[in-house]
Amino acid sequence: MYPMTTLHFSVSWGDSQNTSSFSEVSGLTMEAEVVEYRGGADPQLTTTKQPGLKKFSNVTLKRGIAPAEAGNGLFDWYNSILAGTVQRRSVTVSLLNEARDPVMTWKIKQAWPVKLEGPGLKSTGTDVAIESVEFACEGIEIELA
Repeated sequence: MYPMTTLHFSVSWGDSQNTSSFSEVSGLTMEAEVVEYRGGADPQLTTTKQPGLKKFSNVTLKRGIAPAEAGNGLFDWYNSILAGTVQRRSVTVSLLNEARDPVMTWKIKQAWPVKLEGPGLKSTGTDVAIESVEFACEGIEIELA
């Protein structure tokens, strides 16, 4: 066995018909707070540690702007929030092997876009125009293939 590279991955959301080619995914972070507890009758004056609240960071996806993709529904999804509704959806990120089969999958639960960021534009630049979308979520599950 060898460690996987981060080169091949796929992203889909909603009914899995919505997919896009992203160049970067970040924020797949899960955390459990530590709660320290000491019983009043404990003669050792020590604490025990127990898991507290679970936290899931926002997930950010980045991609080069391609006219053919025309947002792939991301703009409509974000615009629904501007209209006063929140459409929570699942977002799936899968790490792929050389045969493009999923090896590890992160299922981002109850996600909704909280930020869209366009590229920095510069008349003298030749960089690829990169846009990003940031999702808030209520949970992340990991599945191994």
